[in-house]
Amino acid sequence: MGTVRAVLVGSDHVDTIISVSFADFPYTDQERTHLQQAAAQIRADGHMMLLTLEPKQGLAAVTPEVVNALVKDLGSINNQGVPVIVRLAHEMNGSWYPWSQQPLEYKKVFTRVADAVHRDAPGSAMMWAPNYAGGYPFAGGQFEAKPGTADFAALDTDHDGALTMADDPYAPYYPGDEAVDWVGMSLYHWGAKYPWGENELPESDKFAQQLTGTYNGANGDDSPLPDFYGVYGKDHNKPVAIPETAALYNPTAGGAAEVDIKRVWWEQVFSPQTHAQFPNLKMINWFEWDKNEVEVNGRIDWTVTNSPAILNAFTAALPDWLHYGTGASCRPAGT
Repeated sequence: MGTVRAVLVGSDHVDTIISVSFADFPYTDQERTHLQQAAAQIRADGHMMLLTLEPKQGLAAVTPEVVNALVKDLGSINNQGVPVIVRLAHEMNGSWYPWSQQPLEYKKVFTRVADAVHRDAPGSAMMWAPNYAGGYPFAGGQFEAKPGTADFAALDTDHDGALTMADDPYAPYYPGDEAVDWVGMSLYHWGAKYPWGENELPESDKFAQQLTGTYNGANGDDSPLPDFYGVYGKDHNKPVAIPETAALYNPTAGGAAEVDIKRVWWEQVFSPQTHAQFPNLKMINWFEWDKNEVEVNGRIDWTVTNSPAILNAFTAALPDWLHYGTGASCRPAGT
């Protein structure tokens, strides 16, 4: 079944534990089997599924037939007593996925899937989840928007002929309140400053500042960014998720100790101040993965379970305003 993530949900918002699954979209027969197996385990555990769908063949592959097959499967899973939150084509504002920086087609596809899910699988919901936009527009990525295209024009929100952090990195991708049930953001501590790969402690209040677009620190001034929580959590009145978070530890580098890096980050993420400041924050998922990262050109250990000492410290730090547990990923091992 692949890897495991630690999954945490605010207990005064959602009275359940989230189990995380990944699948290509369209998914293969093998992935469909994995999905059904994951649903059976989730049903036995009494959890909810967060299903991340990745259109690795591009958005054009998400045909009406593919959507109909998905909704049929979701309806079956829901009828078995498993609610599902679908995170479709996440981090679409990045430049590293085949669905990246294509706001016009992305919004059409998201809305098409959302309409079908809301109509035929009402036990499921839709999550819109960009990446934290520090470094936007992530120039040089394989799938960045090209000048002269309609997508580039749509992303050039200040109409100056260039894509910069002065352009809104979220709004051009937002499919609308009718299509979106949850908003989410991938939000990591990658280190103190670019280039990544050094083991560095998170700065004080970094998590809250990045979530609200007020970060101005060692990695530069991100304060031109919008207040993601304020705009989408408060103004659009949506439940907010952090579907991926963790703190970078590079086993081959020196610097700060692994336990210190991760502890400083989780103390921010789980702090009473976070709970008080962000009442619409209803889901937090720790990215429990030990994997190669292109940005670092090497292995990064994002986990809290590889070390018994770190796991014990992490578990002891979990506050009573969270339900918590572990969720098995539907992504095959080795990916």
